[in-house]
Amino acid sequence: MSKTKTGLGRGLDALLNPQLKKEITKEVPIEDNNVKQDDGKSFNVIAKILTSKVRPNPFQPRTDFDKESLDELKKSILENGLIQPVTVRRVEDGFFELITGERRLRAFNEIGYREIPAYIIKVDSKEAMLALSLIENIQREKLNPIEVAHAYKRLITECNLTQEDVAEKVGKDRTTITNSIRLLKLPTEIQQSLIRDEISVGHARALINLDSYEQKIEILKQIISKGLTVRKVESIVKKLNRDKAPTKKRKPGQSKDIDSIHIAALEDKMRRIFGTKVICKQKNNGSGSIVIEFYSNDELERLIELVESIEG
Repeated sequence: MSKTKTGLGRGLDALLNPQLKKEITKEVPIEDNNVKQDDGKSFNVIAKILTSKVRPNPFQPRTDFDKESLDELKKSILENGLIQPVTVRRVEDGFFELITGERRLRAFNEIGYREIPAYIIKVDSKEAMLALSLIENIQREKLNPIEVAHAYKRLITECNLTQEDVAEKVGKDRTTITNSIRLLKLPTEIQQSLIRDEISVGHARALINLDSYEQKIEILKQIISKGLTVRKVESIVKKLNRDKAPTKKRKPGQSKDIDSIHIAALEDKMRRIFGTKVICKQKNNGSGSIVIEFYSNDELERLIELVESIEG
């Protein structure tokens, strides 16, 4: 099966070439005396630009700007100078559009600095701008898990990238991308608790496997109030799912525990094989079904390719 094209072609690859990324991400204190004023036309250079000429990044994945963290950054800039320039692209009338470095730009504005060192690169399309902005922010900025999940989803839906493409661009496993995006299926209350660092990603992933909204919220409250471990939450979720499963007739001498152990073992094995959630259901007459879940067209395509490779 052919791989879905990204729709960005060589443009995105050029923007993300190793040399450019090395220049953008290198951490070397910027000496003001060594940074020249912007000449209004050069690209792939570090130059001083007016902070008033920098427009916000329309694709900024960060939604939560911690005041304490921003204050620490301002203190660091005042004591040590700027470690990394912001990254911008030129737009009309001598203005710039921010790609990465919004915290640094905010810190400069709050300190009162009128100029900021910026790495000026050429980005021609909105699609490439979105991809570069999200990828750079994912790799360099400390985004919370929900911000990262939204960024991955935007790369897939708005940049026409596959999960494999995203994994390659950000240096992660494809399953990491899938599991991250699944967090967006959680109720808002759980997502907010994850953002506030009240629960871990492990807790959140365990709760995804529950169908009941009420049960998810109840367990969330217990995690926060009782400090439940991830393993404990996984155990609770597994028990709740097992208890809600329809009962079936058992052969003489066969216990319910043995049946559930066999089903659970089969589900675990198939989850490892397919890399996604698998649900095994058995009726009273012994028949049943196996449900293999997928969350996007790309995920379905991956499963089809996997089955074809097993057959071949």
